[in-house]
Amino acid sequence: MAKDEKMTYDIQNDGSLGDVKIADDVVGIIAALAATEVEGVASMAGNITNELVSKLGMKKLSKGVKVDVLEGVVTVSLALNIKYDYSIVDVTARVQDRVKSAIENMTGLEVADINIRVAGVEMED
Repeated sequence: MAKDEKMTYDIQNDGSLGDVKIADDVVGIIAALAATEVEGVASMAGNITNELVSKLGMKKLSKGVKVDVLEGVVTVSLALNIKYDYSIVDVTARVQDRVKSAIENMTGLEVADINIRVAGVEMED
């Protein structure tokens, strides 16, 4: 696959009005936004914060998210920084629920796995 070529997936192909395709970057952005909305998540590891997204563009947000889609089934891998004094087990469980709901509701794709790697713990200023 060429560097500039993007993976796309059919989310509607009934032929009524046309086809609907979604790029894997879009699924990654949905996952990243959903994850960073969970209380206790400091940031995506190796990624920018939500405040900078509007200035730099949405494409940057999906860098720290790996998305694999095979026959309409999604597997997501996220790397997160968790805030100090939050339960990693509780925060990651909420992230998995939020990401699964967001992807399934917005795309209609089925989410099979959401793998989370806690890359760091951020201390308060």
